[in-house]
Parts: sequence; structure tokens; C-alpha cells
Amino acid sequence: MPSLSPAVAEIRRAVRTALEGVPDAATIVVALSGGADSLALAAATAFEARSRGMEVVSATIDHGLQDGSADAAASAAAKAQALGIRSLVARVEVSGVADGPEAAARDARYAALRDIATREAAAAVLLGHTLDDQAETVLLGLARGAGATSLQGMAPAREDEDGVRWLRPLLGVRREMTEAVCAASDLDSWHDPHNREHRFVRVRVRENVLPVLESELGPGIAEALARTAEQLREDAEAFDEMIHETIEDIVEHAEAGISVSVPALAANPAALRNRIIRLVAHSEFGASLSRTQTLEVARLVTDWSGQGPIDLPGCTAARHGARIVFAAR
Repeated sequence: MPSLSPAVAEIRRAVRTALEGVPDAATIVVALSGGADSLALAAATAFEARSRGMEVVSATIDHGLQDGSADAAASAAAKAQALGIRSLVARVEVSGVADGPEAAARDARYAALRDIATREAAAAVLLGHTLDDQAETVLLGLARGAGATSLQGMAPAREDEDGVRWLRPLLGVRREMTEAVCAASDLDSWHDPHNREHRFVRVRVRENVLPVLESELGPGIAEALARTAEQLREDAEAFDEMIHETIEDIVEHAEAGISVSVPALAANPAALRNRIIRLVAHSEFGASLSRTQTLEVARLVTDWSGQGPIDLPGCTAARHGARIVFAAR
């Protein structure tokens, strides 16, 4: 018998590790575009799920943003069926492109995947992001000055507010490895034309910026960026534990909102104080505060001179005596 391709073995091992916390006989969804990353992920998932009695469902999202998108989606579904996977195709409308077409398409795609996962009672949704995708994400966050949260990149596993569990088994795998899997397994992957269009900033990072960094600074830039994301996630997890322990003692419910002790906030280091402010606003009102907004709220603690309420997304923050009160608008 022919020996197993090292690329196939590596992808299967990555998927096996990611599925360790998923119950046997569960249903799992694989997001499948038909590209090399998602196709290699689907093939490995189908193999690993077989011995554990899991049902694998592929979900292909047609954004309708280019000619022939319906045909591409149908082709991806057919490839999934050839792997023994039950396939679903969902067409979405991409609207609200204020943050750019990439963000709008991503939001529509995740909403559709969430609906499918809920409908199928899936234990997890598997996404085909690779180490290269992680490096691009971290570099984009660095360029935008988005702070440590953005530089954490994509989490290998997380559960969202709707209870959907998202897994990214391939974050430690280079893109060239998924292409090698497809070649070794005779899987004909789809090449998305949008991945060559330089009007998209991620494409420019992939084809222009990262190659220049590799050329000028030496190889291993993508791996270094991915390690940075992992280290920052570890720091963030430690901070989160500290924050939740602290919040229990300094937060009280208030009329139409929640309040935080000024002396307690003042006693904490700036990094912890700012994280508490962001967490309170997000957990109570779903507000994601920018750094500028966070610092304005912090000034109610550190530089109080009688300033009035601060307008935030979905809420306000104001100082009342020795407390900062967050209230719905």
C-alpha cells in the first residue's frame, strides 16, 4: 500500500486534536468554500469523524458577489458529497458595506453558518483558517493600531454568545500544506478570483507586504506573527481572570444600568482599569468601545473636573459621586 502523504497526516492530526473536546456521534459543520484550505479540512474531518460516529455536514455560503458564484458553490457541495459529507448551500445577501465589502461578506457568512449550526444542532463549526491567515490578521491589526485584542488574531476555539462553538484546527498549518493535501488526495480546489484582486487590503498584505517582510527580514515572519497572537491570547486570558475576580467586588447594579466604584478603578493599573471599563460596557450593553472612548471614560476616574456624561455606543457613562454609572441611552 502507498504510504500516507505527510501533508495529509499533518492535517488529520490537527483536526483530531481540535475534535478532542467534541462528543462522539455529534454533528459537526465544516465551512466549505471549495478552496484548498477548506477542502483539505473537509477531507480530514470526514476521515477523523468516521471512527467516532460523527456526522459531518458541509456548509457552503454563496455571497453572490461575482459571476458564477452559484456554480462555484454547487461545485464545492459536489466535492463534499464525493467525500461522503452531507452538503448544504446557503445564498446570502451582502449589505451594509460601510466597513468594506470584506467585512460585510464576513458578517453575512458567519450569520449563515450560525443559522446552519443551530438548525443542525451541531456541536461545532470548523473553519479552514491557516497560519498564513493568522499572520495576515495580526499584521492588519498592527497596521490599524487596533490594540492587543486585535493582535490576538483568531482563537483556535471559542464559543459565541449564541452558544455556537467555532473551531479552527489549521491555525498551526501553512497554506502550502493544504495545497499539498489537495494534490496528494486528487482534490481539485477552487481558486477564488477575489483572492487576486488588490482592491482588497488582505490580498495586498498577502501578495505584497508579507513577501517583502520575508525578503528583507528573513524567513519565519508568518510564524513569528502567529506566535505573537498566541502569546497575547495567553496574556488576555490571565487578564480576564483578574478582571472577573475584581468586578465581583466593585460593580453594582444601578437604575437602568450598572455602576463601578471610582476608588477601586483608580487603585488598579491603567491596563486593568481600561479592560474593566470595556468589559462592563460590552457585557451590559453589547458596546464595543474604541480606545479613545475607553480613555474618555477613564478620565472620569483619573482626571475628574465635573465633565458631563459621555456618549458611548448604546449607553452613556457619567460620574455620580464615587461611582461611574453606565446607563442605557
